[in-house]
Amino acid sequence: MKLIRRIQGLHTEPAHEKSIEGRVATIGNFDGVHQGHQRIIQQLKALATQHQLITTLISFEPLPNEFFAQRHQRLSPTRIYPLRDKVRMLASLAIDEFVCLPFNASLAEQEPEYFIQQLLIKQLGISYLVVGDDFRFGKNRRGDFALLKTLGAQHGMQVVDTQTIMLDDERVSSSRIRQQLAVGNLSEVKHLLAHDYCLSGRVRHGDKRGRTIGFPTLNIALPEHIAVAKGVYAVRIQGLTDHVLTGVANIGVRPTVAGKEMRLEVHVFDYAADAYGKQVMIELVEFLRKETKFDSFDALKAQIVVDANRAKQCFGD
Repeated sequence: MKLIRRIQGLHTEPAHEKSIEGRVATIGNFDGVHQGHQRIIQQLKALATQHQLITTLISFEPLPNEFFAQRHQRLSPTRIYPLRDKVRMLASLAIDEFVCLPFNASLAEQEPEYFIQQLLIKQLGISYLVVGDDFRFGKNRRGDFALLKTLGAQHGMQVVDTQTIMLDDERVSSSRIRQQLAVGNLSEVKHLLAHDYCLSGRVRHGDKRGRTIGFPTLNIALPEHIAVAKGVYAVRIQGLTDHVLTGVANIGVRPTVAGKEMRLEVHVFDYAADAYGKQVMIELVEFLRKETKFDSFDALKAQIVVDANRAKQCFGD
């Protein structure tokens, strides 16, 4: 999958490996890449195969609701995945291109007609656009499905509606998944995503407090507004060895030691090698407890022993 962060990249980078004219595209946040998103991508790929087109997914960073929250000094909404994991999920679904554009004041104030004619048609050359009939875009959210259909028809872009995916008589949505992540309901999250909930990243240097009490950890930075509940998890780890390892992890700011930044700290069972700089993937298997501020570091150490034993029980150890 080719990741494109600027539209200029479409004209300055080498031609796509597929010698195909035109694109079939979709636009959205695609936070979580859940079952509903996967169905849209299946729709894209079917159209691409039928008409010999490139599959293109268009999204933004930051997400529009994050941009507007910051502009109006509101608390930023949570998201299911950091950008790096969204890219990982989309690549696993064999999308040809992920066009991830910067969402800024200029784009927010862009008239919807300009967005359609200049970006979608002139610059991207989209032949088929797959979006929901409730899709809104452009200045004051004035652009809608009807406008896309009308202008698309004038310029050879066919606009196709998506289907709503229902599970347990309720629509599959990112907000539904965020609600379940916030309470640690990982089985329901997996059900809605149709894949395990995993966070990835490069292991970096931390405070090294864990090694002083026999619990060294892998440290991975996370965005402050990640939707997953702060607390302790039983986890599986990929990327350190040729096989999957198990461990116990904490997601949060570490209030006992006056921590401030959001991070994922993982203690890997039966692993003692150097992991700095390695790219790892952490699957959250079971939520064990909420993050707590303890009265002392010794009290925290005692609880970590309990947490580690509980995590081992999850894996039958």
